[in-house]
Amino acid sequence: MKYVTEKNNSQLTITFKVSATEWEQAMQKAYEQNKGKYNVPGFRKGHTPRRVLENMYGKGLFFEDALYICAQEYYSEFLDKNRDVQPVARPVIDENSIKATEKTTTFAVKVVVRPDVELGQYTGLTIKKSKPATVKTAEIDAELERVRERNARFVEITDRAVADGDEVNLDYSGSVDGVKFEGGTAEKQTLVIGSHTFIEGFEEQLIGMNIGETKDINVTFPAEYHAEELKGKAAVFTVTINAIRVKELPELDDEFAKDVSEFSTLKAYKDDIKKNMKAEREKEANIKDENTLMETIVNSAKIDIPKEMIEEQIDDFVEDFKYQLMYQGLNIDNYFKYTNSTMETLRSNYTERAEKAVRTRLVLEAIAKKEDLKADPAVVEAKIKEYAVNAGADVEKFTAQLTPEQRGYFENQAITETLIEFLKKSNTIA
Repeated sequence: MKYVTEKNNSQLTITFKVSATEWEQAMQKAYEQNKGKYNVPGFRKGHTPRRVLENMYGKGLFFEDALYICAQEYYSEFLDKNRDVQPVARPVIDENSIKATEKTTTFAVKVVVRPDVELGQYTGLTIKKSKPATVKTAEIDAELERVRERNARFVEITDRAVADGDEVNLDYSGSVDGVKFEGGTAEKQTLVIGSHTFIEGFEEQLIGMNIGETKDINVTFPAEYHAEELKGKAAVFTVTINAIRVKELPELDDEFAKDVSEFSTLKAYKDDIKKNMKAEREKEANIKDENTLMETIVNSAKIDIPKEMIEEQIDDFVEDFKYQLMYQGLNIDNYFKYTNSTMETLRSNYTERAEKAVRTRLVLEAIAKKEDLKADPAVVEAKIKEYAVNAGADVEKFTAQLTPEQRGYFENQAITETLIEFLKKSNTIA
């Protein structure tokens, strides 16, 4: 077998020339694989000689299967000899390229490969440093209020009716057209008025009710409600108030600071909140600057990205999104139903993000290759250990069971970190 290659952007064409001997071997393999399909009178099924079958059905009976046998074997052999070729899609035989003579059979295999990357400038750049956002007093006060809310307690009261913001304990029984429905009845349920946990209009009608009072609440289920049989239906809930509790926020003083932090005074606690907010803003600014540097480097490169790589990246995004939905108790079909969208819409929304992700990955890999950056074994092992510990797995067993592909995931993480540090040192952010 001989071959020649021709590359046009990311399209690689490999033209194979197969000798008569090699072709005969492929034809015989095709016959062996397919002879069991034929039932010829006078021969046991699967034992009809090849010449008999070819006389009955034509000389080209096994041609197509022999062609695919050759394509599969020789393409694999080609990849073994050309490790730098990295396909990103399945190969296809060019039907127009097939030529057969008594001496040779020629055919071409087309495959999309990883594109060449023409790097732009990636060292010696100067990026203007971002100024961290100022921490405002109102933001500190807002954080204190969030902590107060987390540490609030509810105190039971008996001297007034239900008011907005109260937590009530109640029994309820719902019906539609006089018939109770599944999930519409409960006892001793807790509800905060104003939380909008229940159907719209339900909580507002509880305001003014007293402990022990029973009242019919009239509501209408939303048109897009998850239960098909209740969509848009008017319902009546018979509600009884069992108890009323009011939220009590802690006083904002030194005692509060001692209870919720390591500090003995409110001033020291507020100073620490400001310090942490300032550090977070500085971190955000640094990340923004690093992203600007990366975008500048990536955008300066020239790449003709094949659509197959973008589609593959979109596939990954869609799978991640399905997992996110699963953790929320939903599936992709329900999502499309509730949002009145389609898979085509979802994939289209991911296109720009996918193209950017692929471009960034290709550029960073090209820089790492050009600079001969390697993964630090110690960093790789540390990442593997961290992952195993977080997963609650035995580190030694987890490490021993890693496949080369799985280990490559951690090596890529380590190389990426090394690359980012290299780029930060090789450029100026000021």
